[in-house]
Amino acid sequence: MPEEQKKTGKQRQPAQGERPKRAKGPAEKRSEKKAKQRREDELLLAETSGEETNYVGDKMSERDFSPVRSSREYRSGCLGGLMFFVFIVCVSVVFAALAWMAASDTLALNKETFTATVTLPASAFETKTVAAYDKEGNQTGTERVTVADIDYVASALKEAGLIEYKWLFSTFCKMTNADGKIDPGSYELRSSYDYRALVNHMRVGAGASETVLVTLPEGFTMRQMFKRLEENGVCKAEDLMEAAATYQYNYSFLEGVEPGEATRLEGYLFPETYEFYVGMQASSTINKFLTQFHYVWNADLQAAADARGMTIQEVLTVASMIEKEAAVDVANGVDERARVAAVIYNRLNAGMSLGLESTLLYLYPDHEGPTTSEMLNTESPYNTIRYPGLPPTPICNPGLDAIKAALYPETTGEYYFTLDEATGQHRFFTNAAEFNAFVATQSYGQ
Repeated sequence: MPEEQKKTGKQRQPAQGERPKRAKGPAEKRSEKKAKQRREDELLLAETSGEETNYVGDKMSERDFSPVRSSREYRSGCLGGLMFFVFIVCVSVVFAALAWMAASDTLALNKETFTATVTLPASAFETKTVAAYDKEGNQTGTERVTVADIDYVASALKEAGLIEYKWLFSTFCKMTNADGKIDPGSYELRSSYDYRALVNHMRVGAGASETVLVTLPEGFTMRQMFKRLEENGVCKAEDLMEAAATYQYNYSFLEGVEPGEATRLEGYLFPETYEFYVGMQASSTINKFLTQFHYVWNADLQAAADARGMTIQEVLTVASMIEKEAAVDVANGVDERARVAAVIYNRLNAGMSLGLESTLLYLYPDHEGPTTSEMLNTESPYNTIRYPGLPPTPICNPGLDAIKAALYPETTGEYYFTLDEATGQHRFFTNAAEFNAFVATQSYGQ
């Protein structure tokens, strides 16, 4: 700045005829800077004999003006990124394929339509004792539940061609607690069923279960009934005996009949022709008998029992002995049931032992032929030859006619009856002398 301007602080005014200086713009300043740099470079070249050199002092060449090449690390990074991208794509494709295969099996997509029969035996199930809860979530006790061996179920479905992946079906069942929703039995299942439908159709009464008609005649014992059910594929006799002993059935006529021995239900298994599911759960099988008895034991029968001062079990016990002892030939007009009932009540009222071999034979279900002396000396309340009163339980499962005979017996003065070998019917007597005299004429009395 001119000295005068510094002292006065005022800008110098241009002299007359002198053009004022114009302020330089940014572009002009950059242009001047580049020009200055060229002059410095020319001066440097003059000092170095006019030869250009690079940053290491060598003579400049075309290479010094070429673009700098990409480093090896840069090239490696690009290749690695590309390979990682390809890997991610491949893994995604694999997972997508697996997901589609799993979904196709789970949802039964694109499957050939067919029907297959799958049988789940009772041996593929386990009975467990678990806690029981009410609707509010409070524990009320324990209950027995039956759960399926899911590995067995998955194998059976795989073998039938209904599923492809056993592990996937097993996982589905574990996530949905399906092991407690499947019942033993034989089921007709369609390939179009997804996993949920397969589980829902492997239940008794779901519409896919195979059924069988089984006739249980009057006078069959519990063991005989259970054996026939097992022979028809309904349920194992062993499982039925366990259910009869331990399962809690809620019927008013079983009030006071507590779990413990299977014989507690003897007499209550009403004989009839039933339709059962193949592989049916034991407790459900027995429940069919009890449900039928519930309908048979009506208000009229209860009133008749009350009039006689008898409990339901006492009526059934008398009826079971009538069923075993009385000869019945409806075609020929023979029906001894009410008359046999009269003899039983006459002897009970007189304080006599009933003297019936049928009650003793109940203790020996596999015995064939006449009773032995050892059997006659058995110390048991079922031995009504030695001990007075009724046996502890019914000795078979009586039909309705025998029950009615127990409630509506004939009125007679007879205390004895025995088989007449010539007719196959019974002869009835009012005194022991006549009875013994007739027995002496029969082969079994010799």
